[in-house]
Amino acid sequence: MKGEPIDPPMTTTTSNSTRPHTVHKFFSFARVGAIAGNTLLELVRQKVFYFMLLFALLIIGSSAFMVRFTFQEQFQVLKDVSLGAMSIFTWLLAVLATAMLLPKDIEDRTLYTILAKPVPRFEYLLGKLLGVLLMLLISIVLMSTVFAVVLYVREQSVIAETLQQNRGAPKKQIDEMIRGVRAGTFSANLLPGIVAIYLKAALCASLTLLISTFASSWIFTIIVSVMIYLIGHVQGIARDSWMAGGDASALKKI
Repeated sequence: MKGEPIDPPMTTTTSNSTRPHTVHKFFSFARVGAIAGNTLLELVRQKVFYFMLLFALLIIGSSAFMVRFTFQEQFQVLKDVSLGAMSIFTWLLAVLATAMLLPKDIEDRTLYTILAKPVPRFEYLLGKLLGVLLMLLISIVLMSTVFAVVLYVREQSVIAETLQQNRGAPKKQIDEMIRGVRAGTFSANLLPGIVAIYLKAALCASLTLLISTFASSWIFTIIVSVMIYLIGHVQGIARDSWMAGGDASALKKI
């Protein structure tokens, strides 16, 4: 009728139009960081850092048996033993810790819980690898600290013995001896050697994680990783022996 207000048409709004849509990121550093942190915490709980105690005992014990050497021989043997032990221990940590990650997650069924969420597989593997690399970094820093402390203590001991044996010598001669001792203690190639040890351990960890993605058991993963490590170290010796055996001309043509 005329004069009556006309009601506006009813408009219906659905709840879906007002509900915020959550966009899933293809790659998330937060997810990778969370997996890496949990992996590092899991490795620490497994007491993998007991290798540090063995390393410290080996270095301190080896330094105690070198008192009869000259200071150049003492420092050289101590460096060789320390760097060799660091290389072996970091490699063992890389292989053993990485080989147990995926089988343990499958056994505890945490792998299925993680992958059931919007976590891609490459993020899961990348987080596991980063956790192992953090563990190796902490290990190499701790071993380097122990190595530096033992080397510094040995340096101070040698300097004290030098001062005691050359009490009546001129000051210029004593200063030159002390500079020679300090120059032979911390050389410039120590830091690149430690970095190379860490990179080798990181490469072994990456290779072990790759093998564990299709291996049937963690024992098979460890065996294959050890074989690849030994082949990589022995092939240089085998090549040199082959070339020295009279077939060098054939190898040089290849």
